[in-house]
Amino acid sequence: MTEVGKDRAINLLIITGMSGAGKTVAVQSLEDLGYFCVDNLPPVLIPKFAELIKQSGGGIERVALVIDLRGREFFESLSEAIDSLNQMEGISFHILYLDASDQTLVSRYKETRRRHPLSPNGSPLEGIHAERRLLQEMKGRAHQIIDTSQMKPAQLREKIISQYAQQGSPLTINVLSFGFKYGTPIDADLMFDVRFLPNPHYVEELRPKTGCDPEVAEYVMNHKETKEFIDKLVDFLSFTLPHYQREEKASW
Repeated sequence: MTEVGKDRAINLLIITGMSGAGKTVAVQSLEDLGYFCVDNLPPVLIPKFAELIKQSGGGIERVALVIDLRGREFFESLSEAIDSLNQMEGISFHILYLDASDQTLVSRYKETRRRHPLSPNGSPLEGIHAERRLLQEMKGRAHQIIDTSQMKPAQLREKIISQYAQQGSPLTINVLSFGFKYGTPIDADLMFDVRFLPNPHYVEELRPKTGCDPEVAEYVMNHKETKEFIDKLVDFLSFTLPHYQREEKASW
């Protein structure tokens, strides 16, 4: 692995492995983490692509490339491309290889009713065996191998996020008040019905005012039910938000 450049380092993640082992889930998870993702880039273009990203002067610092045997005629150049990356300054690359047992892969192909790219007219198992032979060298060069045989998509996503999320990624929380008679927000993740709280609308001198007026806020907040509800809501959010952040949910 090359040494990261001092000025501006590009972290390049190359995702490869068996068809059906979870590359789609992996790249979707990385996109949610803010990676710039490219699917099925011909390996011969990888060094040029990395150089362009480095010279662009933009904000792209984390890139994920999915390389598989769909472009079989180009795949043989992958080893040469990796050798070239080793010689490039300011590029730090990592190879992630996704694998699964033959039985698991056959089961997944049957479930999705898709044909294996190396066995379009034969059984999936024939294509799986051929693919393993072709990927043997790349598996040996991988920095990390994840076997997804016993993983559900959500578990693989959690694994990818735990491995590749930046530490201290911010979690944005948006709080919105609304009136039920106008409809509920369509993009809300959590919704709390607080119509049990004291309603200043029924206090004549407060009716013309809004929640931005201190008199209204004081009226609502001075009731025991309001204070108790806020305490319980804070407890709930204090418990749940770290778990959502672990799942790398970017905003609430």
